[in-house]
Amino acid sequence: MRVLVVGSGGREHALCWALAASPLLTKLWCAPGNAGTAEVAENVSIGVLDIAGLVQFATRNAVDLVVPGPEMPLVAGIADAMGLAGIACCGPSAAAARIEGSKTFTKELCDAAGIPTALWERFDDAQAAREFVRRRGAPIVVKADGLAAGKGVVVAASVSEAEDAIAAFMERESLGAAGRSVIIEECLIGEEVSLFALCDGVTALPLGAAQDHKRVGDGDTGPNTGGMGAYSPPPALSAALAEAAMERIVRPALAELARQGMPFRGILFAGLMLTADGPKLIEFNARFGDPECQALVLRLQSDLLAALLAACDGELAHFDLRWRDAAAIAVVMAARGYPGDPVKGTEIRGLERAAAMPDVQVFHAGTQRVGGRLMATGGRVLTVCATGVDLRAASESAYAAVAAIDWPEGFCRHDIGWRALGAG
Repeated sequence: MRVLVVGSGGREHALCWALAASPLLTKLWCAPGNAGTAEVAENVSIGVLDIAGLVQFATRNAVDLVVPGPEMPLVAGIADAMGLAGIACCGPSAAAARIEGSKTFTKELCDAAGIPTALWERFDDAQAAREFVRRRGAPIVVKADGLAAGKGVVVAASVSEAEDAIAAFMERESLGAAGRSVIIEECLIGEEVSLFALCDGVTALPLGAAQDHKRVGDGDTGPNTGGMGAYSPPPALSAALAEAAMERIVRPALAELARQGMPFRGILFAGLMLTADGPKLIEFNARFGDPECQALVLRLQSDLLAALLAACDGELAHFDLRWRDAAAIAVVMAARGYPGDPVKGTEIRGLERAAAMPDVQVFHAGTQRVGGRLMATGGRVLTVCATGVDLRAASESAYAAVAAIDWPEGFCRHDIGWRALGAG
């Protein structure tokens, strides 16, 4: 199999790392990739939104399977374009990817399929949105309708905070077109987890669960980010709750999408709130989470490439996944200034020492090799991961590896997994 992974983050390095272990693989490319993907794949200088360029490359190089990592090319129609070129793509069509691209679409899908979720209203007018918030009170949640790279959700503890979010999204257009319309919904109470399923349009196969840490600072303080760390499996999501979420949330969504003529193939990510009334949907995403993916692939025992092919071929009803009896943790190292304006162009040393530690795997995101030196080029730069017999063991290994990395301009949270570990 000749495979092309699309993306340049820690998630894509993790996907390349897992796919490179498959006996089915003969050639692996990553577009555009990073310094880490270059160690297990051949990087290709094509942007994730250059759909025509990606199709041309895949056609010219007889690619058998395309694996998109981020949401942007999926919403832009990469799966449709590859399909027209006769190339398998493990990702949803642009129509089905609206499950992530539009909060309104997802909420209407939930209503049609009877999926438990927060009560909601959509607004295109800022003043009407403000009046609604004043009537409902706080806490309340304000969400940009479109794609916002994980920064389009404000859980407002006060009416004034919600009004500030409305002004930022709708009037100042801090998120561009993504925030011109907003969803305002009730604030669900409980513990938040991420559940993943591999889908072939008809069958949804559980693909593990994780708990992400969105806020930049220890103790869940500071602004939201794209994710500062994750761990798997989350103890809060018991086997019974996971099956309930599959039965009440994931499978009904898959069935409703098929009924509407847009069968979903690829990774369906359900962000769940474990409420007193059971799991409720916060949001759907159309791909693996980052950094959840990094933790999940370390626990996956089955051949990821074979699983993705089965999804493309509609064969998941006859497929099974095996998992290692281990816990995994992923700690993001980011550049100073993130999630605002990160410091770029600084050198990272000691990575080989960290990666050589037992049960440790370091995935790259915003990195580049310049004259033999490893340089930081983005906001989230590395994901330092480890496995262990339990989460505490995995955490100790991961943070020992973090300590071995010499990067004064980088930082991380020091409490990833704090809920499960009883800290905080």
